[in-house]
Amino acid sequence: MSTSDGYIALHRLLEPANLKSIHLVLPNGLLRLSNFTPKRPPHLHRLTFEIVIGSLESTDVRTLAEIYNNGSSRITLYLSDSTEDKGDQALSEALKTNSTLTALNLSHIKIGESEAQALSEALKTNSTLTTLDLSRSRIRDEEVQALSEALKINATLTNLNLNFIIIGKKGILALSEALMINSTLTTLNLRSCYIGEEGAHALSEALKTNLTLTTLDLYRNPIGGNGAKALSAAFKTNSTLVTLNLHDCSIGENGAQALSEGKDSRSIRL
Repeated sequence: MSTSDGYIALHRLLEPANLKSIHLVLPNGLLRLSNFTPKRPPHLHRLTFEIVIGSLESTDVRTLAEIYNNGSSRITLYLSDSTEDKGDQALSEALKTNSTLTALNLSHIKIGESEAQALSEALKTNSTLTTLDLSRSRIRDEEVQALSEALKINATLTNLNLNFIIIGKKGILALSEALMINSTLTTLNLRSCYIGEEGAHALSEALKTNLTLTTLDLYRNPIGGNGAKALSAAFKTNSTLVTLNLHDCSIGENGAQALSEGKDSRSIRL
């Protein structure tokens, strides 16, 4: 099927008046059409698009940015494993005013300081993005710091995935500082981020004042027994965190004991 035939088929798929909800996974080829995202028909209650892209050029991203920025439907965008020259600036500029994109996956992509700064500035003004996946994106402490600044201002992001990113002292301190201020994030994934005891203490301080985070995943971070005790101490004032994953975190018997004493009805995986 040609790209144009696919577009015609898409329009016909949306025509039935009894259709109330539809989720479409769109192929790369539709990016060649500047108007591939149709306006939502009045009979549809819910129209969502998922765009899965394996490799694209910077010009493709600029086209994509223009398309979803003018759309009227909810879009999930996956750019994982894309080429490194992907037009981050164009994407970030579109995010500032976008009203359709709700989930953005940038996993496995190298994000440098300039790209992280552009993404951070976009997140400060974006009003629709709820999920951001940066797992395995090869970012450094400087980039984590830039994103943390955005978290202090962003009012929509609820799910942040930073799995398998090496986060050093400056990065975890910046992230913890952001958590003290952020009022929307509910799920934070920090699996295998090499966060140690000092990082656990920083997160503990954040949890003492944070009122929204319900799930924190620290799987395979060497926080040790003292780190576990610090997190347990946060439970004395924090009542919103209900799920904490500390599996394979080397917390030992003392750390496990401290957590068991303060967990209340929380779900803690050791």
